[in-house]
Amino acid sequence: MTAAPIEHAMATAPAPAPIPVLELRGAAVRVGGRTLWSDVDLTVQAGEFTAVLGPNGVGKSTLVKTLLGSVPAAAGEIRVPNHTRIGYLPQRRSFDAGVRVRGIDLVRLGLDGHRWGIPVPGLNRARRRAERDRVEAAIEQVGATAYAHRPIGQCSGGEQQRLLLAQALVTRPSLLLLDEPLDSLDLPNQSAIAALLGRICREDGVSVVMVAHDVNPILHRLDQVVYLAEGRAVAGPPDQVINSDTLTRLYGAPVEVLRTADGRLVVVGVPEDCRSCGTCC
Repeated sequence: MTAAPIEHAMATAPAPAPIPVLELRGAAVRVGGRTLWSDVDLTVQAGEFTAVLGPNGVGKSTLVKTLLGSVPAAAGEIRVPNHTRIGYLPQRRSFDAGVRVRGIDLVRLGLDGHRWGIPVPGLNRARRRAERDRVEAAIEQVGATAYAHRPIGQCSGGEQQRLLLAQALVTRPSLLLLDEPLDSLDLPNQSAIAALLGRICREDGVSVVMVAHDVNPILHRLDQVVYLAEGRAVAGPPDQVINSDTLTRLYGAPVEVLRTADGRLVVVGVPEDCRSCGTCC
């Protein structure tokens, strides 16, 4: 009688944990001797959409500047691995209607705006061709091809914002830092830009960290939020952070989070400087 061979199951090694594009551990910032925020813990993975929320003056924009390295952390750790390439869009600037710079030229500044002088004809043709392709790809990525050759001053607010996003994306970043990109846009353009950012995260694997005044246009697209208030911070999934219990603990005062019939969030009971918008910030 011949014994049947014994089949040994092959042990499968666990998949390595993904390397975050950004980590903060106990991070804090002080400006002018005042602590703006402290104890910020945050991990951002590839393709995640994170919003930085809170009332005016709590240091939301300063958090972005700290990630960029222009404002030093007073405590804790901020880790940006070498593989993380950062794109940055500062608070929205308006362009006068008479500005004749074309949208495509504005986007190209994100690629070569740091260079001096005029290119010498005939040199580095392959590089210039590759750069032109990258500019066109970034413009197509944000859906701005139809008006990219129009003077930027003749573009609408939503069109300008798409072109500015293309400028931030032209270097092919893995982390995109945005400071209030929906500010001054009307509701349809807010929705369109929010949808674009969600698609960039989901389809292109770009991580987005975005300072927002009103979370509602992006709420259903977020993976996590960082809420800053009273010198403290809390981070996590939106439903675990933007609720009455969590914000009451953060502010040290009664706060109520209400959801309207159309799904928008409204924060009630926060300090006066955060009541003006009437929505969740």
